[in-house]
Amino acid sequence: MEELGYTVHDAGNLPVPVRESQAREAPDRYLQSISKVCEAACAAGRQAVDEGRIPVFLGGDHSISIGTVAGVRWQEPSGVLWIDAHADFHSDTTSQSGNIHGMSLAVLLGEGYPELVGISREQNRLRPQDVVIVGVRHLDREERERLRGSGVKVYTMRDIDERGMGVVAREALQALDHLQRLHVSLDIDALDPQTVSGTGTLVPGGLTYREAQLLMEIVADSGRLSSLDIVEINPILDVHNATAKLAVELAASAFGKSIL
Repeated sequence: MEELGYTVHDAGNLPVPVRESQAREAPDRYLQSISKVCEAACAAGRQAVDEGRIPVFLGGDHSISIGTVAGVRWQEPSGVLWIDAHADFHSDTTSQSGNIHGMSLAVLLGEGYPELVGISREQNRLRPQDVVIVGVRHLDREERERLRGSGVKVYTMRDIDERGMGVVAREALQALDHLQRLHVSLDIDALDPQTVSGTGTLVPGGLTYREAQLLMEIVADSGRLSSLDIVEINPILDVHNATAKLAVELAASAFGKSIL
């Protein structure tokens, strides 16, 4: 970021408890702890926007976006480009695993655990027309049905295969052009496992390195990027830190790094 001319302010880490130390929360899938982390992420996002900064959040699993999106939209709405192999559109009643990171987008749209839904104020809660999902290729049956009736615009990997990332990326941004600001929430498992290994929910058939780079470059061209999540990188599963390094490259492209 500094090489691109940005002034970088490291706001430090959010307090996140070690899962094994919260065994009593296991039956509720650590709902209480996740709620506290998301509230802290929301506060950090609000503060960064109030200070005129462009917040970049490094996860963590995708549940952190419940807080980050709420925070960056607190005063002024922004469109959300959700780049993910999964839709994260389960509710607490449809999810077979109970994992909250598989519910985060549904929560942001107002459905799910009240403790999480309440992190967003009702007046600035995400609306279906404010979000576009890109790169989806793994949906459970219940999730697919919920998504079809949601009004959320979705570009699956088939769309990208048939029409190309350039067309899909520009259409996705056009669908969000009713809002000046843009939040990008990048789940690294959107990329193909042949490109990234350091994530826990690998799904074959994802974005290539160049497709992901092109998407970020088109985001930069729009001049609307106002905040960014990069989530689901697991250093324990990474090989020679390659996934993390790739994520850094994608972030740089989103902020304007170009080939020429």
